[in-house]
Amino acid sequence: MGKMISLAETRQLIPQAAEWFSKIWGLPTEAYLDSMGEMSAEKAVPRWYVYMEEDEIAGGLGIIENDFHERKDLTPNLCAIYVVPKHRGRGIAGRLLARVCEDMHEVGVDTLYLVTDHTTFYERYGWKYLCDTREHGGGMARVYVHEYKDTGR
Repeated sequence: MGKMISLAETRQLIPQAAEWFSKIWGLPTEAYLDSMGEMSAEKAVPRWYVYMEEDEIAGGLGIIENDFHERKDLTPNLCAIYVVPKHRGRGIAGRLLARVCEDMHEVGVDTLYLVTDHTTFYERYGWKYLCDTREHGGGMARVYVHEYKDTGR
């Protein structure tokens, strides 16, 4: 069984996580290191999480102000969610999404947005299609919104 980790609480994993996200998404490792280095208890954003299977990152995601799109009013954004193919189908993405929504609620952020090309994946986790937006680079993408609902757990 794997383990969900907040990089704000386990900072020694930041270099490994930054390299992993860079490899997955093709952005410079330094961009992730800079964002992860800005995490603090005083700020809700940014936040970064990984799901570890022993010493291997099986999945991860972040919360940033804007995920490279023109709707600056739709913030903060869930970004960079990814689960390694061999670990898919085990609920890791759902656990990552649930954890980030809980953690953001605890710091007073109940509305999150994400930009994606997916059309049905996020609905099963309580996300709702909101609108389309133009991404930096000119393409269009779908914006989803998630409103925190206390489940009483």
